[in-house]
Amino acid sequence: MKFRLIKALVAGAVLTAGAGGAATAAECIAPANPGGGWDFTCRQIGKIMHDIGVVDKPVQVTNMAGAGGGLAFNHVVTEQNENEDLIVAASSATTTRLAQNAYAGMTADQVRFVGAIGADPGVIVVGKDSEIDDLDKMVEMIKADPSSVAFAGGSAVGGFDHMKPLMILKEAGFTDIKKIKYIGVDGGADAITQTVGGFTQAMTGDMSEVVGFLKSGDVRVIAVLTDERVPGFDDIPTAKEQGYDVVAVNWRGLYVPKGISDEAFNNWADKLQQVADSEEWKTAMEANGLAPFTKVGGDFQSYVDGLIEDINGMSKELGVIQ
Repeated sequence: MKFRLIKALVAGAVLTAGAGGAATAAECIAPANPGGGWDFTCRQIGKIMHDIGVVDKPVQVTNMAGAGGGLAFNHVVTEQNENEDLIVAASSATTTRLAQNAYAGMTADQVRFVGAIGADPGVIVVGKDSEIDDLDKMVEMIKADPSSVAFAGGSAVGGFDHMKPLMILKEAGFTDIKKIKYIGVDGGADAITQTVGGFTQAMTGDMSEVVGFLKSGDVRVIAVLTDERVPGFDDIPTAKEQGYDVVAVNWRGLYVPKGISDEAFNNWADKLQQVADSEEWKTAMEANGLAPFTKVGGDFQSYVDGLIEDINGMSKELGVIQ
């Protein structure tokens, strides 16, 4: 069967938001520690917005780790519902958790999803000296002893990163997914550190989270979960070409408080579209292993609604939720 997902610490600086165009203090919340995918989204998109002149001031990035993004989601819903100067990094992990009711009863319709402008390919990563050479070896070890391979991921248990190895194993005919060892931490940076340090045998995450470790030689990516190999990382085989028909890409985007005006929402969507169209963003995507994936405004909100429904169904099929 084929599976697809077209799924507080404070740092630095502010941006022009608001429908009226005046320069006002604003921020981008990254719902994880510095160094992970959400942090990348805030910093790269905010920087490019300023670099290409669609905002007058740099972006202030606030890292707000906790509950796999739930702390930031709750903060936005309960305390920032009408803040037109606030954007929040989101991804397929966000919609996965919402689809699985992982945010303590909070739902996707309590915010507005403004857009996504890149897809981060899912990856399975091992340490540089690991005995695991490819997916076949990983699957072979797990089938022989499910406790032999522990995975670290930046999502909570049952979240988007957790699903990636489960989908591969289900493709391989392994269905007792409750025996798979998974450690959920706050963001990809913490997850890759677990594997580099030898605390887990593998990391399940996204390409942008491991590029630095890959280039330094600390890890090896044994599979990228895309239809085709990722430009710039052409030596990394896909899961599909290794015989596992699994595609799991993590879109990179933003949500905003539900209570903002339509004018402010459309203003953010326009700014995000300009980033997507820029040469600076194309360069950033290539440098970080991202693929083009652009949906903004109402089109993206509709996409998210459908995605949550699909993830809910897939989660039930995988046995992650009832």
